[in-house]
Amino acid sequence: MSDTPALPRVLIADDHDLAREGLRALLERSGAYDVVAEASTGEEALARAAELPLDLALLDIRYAGGGIDGLEVARRLSEAAPAIGIVLITMHDSADYVRAAIGAGARGFLAKDAARDEVLAALAQVSAGGVAFPPALMRRAVTEDRSSPVLEAIKRLTPREREVLAALATGGTNKEIALALGITPGTVKTHVERLIGKLGVRDRTQAAILAVEFRIERAA
Repeated sequence: MSDTPALPRVLIADDHDLAREGLRALLERSGAYDVVAEASTGEEALARAAELPLDLALLDIRYAGGGIDGLEVARRLSEAAPAIGIVLITMHDSADYVRAAIGAGARGFLAKDAARDEVLAALAQVSAGGVAFPPALMRRAVTEDRSSPVLEAIKRLTPREREVLAALATGGTNKEIALALGITPGTVKTHVERLIGKLGVRDRTQAAILAVEFRIERAA
């Protein structure tokens, strides 16, 4: 039996053949991913995800012919299989789409004209449990919608809650965060639940996104 770790299993969903082929070629050349499925519609993406174990899903937002869009696919996947790292890919450079992507459970957002190194860096971050959103778009998405309430909420966090929030931004599990902070996983779980409530976010991924955007770091 080989001791080589299994590569992250990837689904690529895009209605343009060339886009799918380009992404597949990029990921396969990197040697870091195993593209196990492709889809050209939202419905097909959901069907492939139901058939195969996945680690990452790269989803176009819009598909020709209507039907289920990438945001709805992301929403359903994030509810059915929260461990899948979902990255939305679009031609629309819009803060509204970023907010919608976060709300749908995506952990990453890429423009279709993103450079190859940018794509690979984003996928590596999401694959490791982190988040990857363009900083400029994230800044607009947050400040246009909710920066004042969030900033006020962050100011009210305890020092320990800030430490846990900073650790979430690195993609750490409760066990890893507990080890780093010298507390129990159960205590981390409690802090995460309190953070979600105080920040008004849906889950730990959204909390991590805010930590990245507002540059929350552990005290030295």
